[in-house]
Amino acid sequence: MSTEILAPMPGTIMDVSVKPGDAVEEGEELLVLEAMKMENPIVATVDGTVKEVTVKKDDKVATNQLMVVIE
Repeated sequence: MSTEILAPMPGTIMDVSVKPGDAVEEGEELLVLEAMKMENPIVATVDGTVKEVTVKKDDKVATNQLMVVIE
């Protein structure tokens, strides 16, 4: 079963720490989203393997936009 990591708010991607195939643990930082001049770490909500990363550095994202898929 896949878990989708969605943007909690609109903002800009400042850093992406994972790529497809990477193993991640719950709580591990996946990327950093800047919103309202604050950097917000986005973390894995489950243990698994990154299946897809749909954003890259400097991308603008909307609320609830898909950013990472973990299997």
